[in-house]
Amino acid sequence: MKRGNRLAPLAGAIASLLLLWQAAALIMDRPIVPGPGEVLPVLAAIFTDKLIVHLGFSLWRIVGGVLLAVAIGYPLGIYLGYNQRAARLLSPMIYLTYPTPKIALLPIVMLLFGLGEFSKLLLIFLIVVYQVVIAIRDAAGDIPAEYYYPLTTLGADFKDIFRHVLAPATLPAFFTALRVAMATAVSVLFFTETFGTEYGLGYFIMDAWLRISYREMYAGIIVLAALGIALFMLLDYLDSRFNRWQK
Repeated sequence: MKRGNRLAPLAGAIASLLLLWQAAALIMDRPIVPGPGEVLPVLAAIFTDKLIVHLGFSLWRIVGGVLLAVAIGYPLGIYLGYNQRAARLLSPMIYLTYPTPKIALLPIVMLLFGLGEFSKLLLIFLIVVYQVVIAIRDAAGDIPAEYYYPLTTLGADFKDIFRHVLAPATLPAFFTALRVAMATAVSVLFFTETFGTEYGLGYFIMDAWLRISYREMYAGIIVLAALGIALFMLLDYLDSRFNRWQK
């Protein structure tokens, strides 16, 4: 599909949302719901002076947390999926700890590690790493044993098995897990940025709300939503690049 054909539905969806937003503003006719015609000029006016700094902090936190989760979760998922004995030993621990809402651990994390950057990265890490581990473990565990026989017969080591079997078989599940986790990670990012910081889109939005600056509040929400959409689109792009064989 040509690039223009891919962007046309996205542009149509954005236009539809703006129309619905404008309709809601006209129907409610209250200061707490300004229309896009009031918010977008404010967004353009404060973006380079204020919002870009907060966006930079939020982007660093979510990318850092996700990269840390991938660095630990992907090899752990491969190990558990490939080594059935290790899976039997460690899967019960994953089963017991995965359903726990990670945002509920925020007070404990902040008490143990303070209000700084590490606490925010750790919570995003905890959200994403379980998604990655479970998806990769299941994808690797579903590979039929017969797929390994030709390589092992020829004397291949684990590096060769990973390159030719495990990596291609698990990458689709890997990107799917990241997509699912990304929306939750952005939500957790917003929540963590309301504590112990003066930078980040979550802080900016809550600060604007407390100052009754609704136009700036909505501008911050738009930028946070755009950040989530941009990360989701980046994952789609990487998926199409690394999983061409699926198409």
